[in-house]
Amino acid sequence: MVGDWAKKYPEAVKKFQEAGHDIANHSNKHPHVCQMNKEAIKKDLLEAHATLKELTGTQPYLYRPPYGEYNNTVLEAAKECGYYTIQWDVDSLDWKEYGLEPLINKVLNHKNLRPGTIILMHNDTKYTAAALESIVKGIIDKGYTFVPVSELIYKDMNCKIDHEGRQLAPVSQAADTNTQQVN
Repeated sequence: MVGDWAKKYPEAVKKFQEAGHDIANHSNKHPHVCQMNKEAIKKDLLEAHATLKELTGTQPYLYRPPYGEYNNTVLEAAKECGYYTIQWDVDSLDWKEYGLEPLINKVLNHKNLRPGTIILMHNDTKYTAAALESIVKGIIDKGYTFVPVSELIYKDMNCKIDHEGRQLAPVSQAADTNTQQVN
């Protein structure tokens, strides 16, 4: 969640938490973090962190950089603030507002939809809310289950993120390929 958004909609933040969803940090003002120095990134992260902690009473520890932009400085800043940086490997493109059916089809027929997938969707786009029921049903019909991102990611800080946004397990960890989970 973006800190500024959370300040505008505190009751929504609380509802997400009460429903059992992970509360993750998506920055305070949604900047282009690759254009910032480490201290500015950390300041933005920690401002959002304070807002989310105040609203939920919990310590957020998941961070998705705005626009999916990251470099070593962004990753280091997040790590120094106690965050695991996450990405996605299925972009719904809901923010382009192509329409309801194109949104549903984009997710359900995405080439990267597989065990461990993280789907990118936004809370303030035209068709996303209306598409959710069909997307969830379609994913379940394909034999997948949903888990919070915190249960899906590798928390070993030595894991890598590949060019598709998927985490690569550290050599010492073996991925469980028998479980089909998406988030």
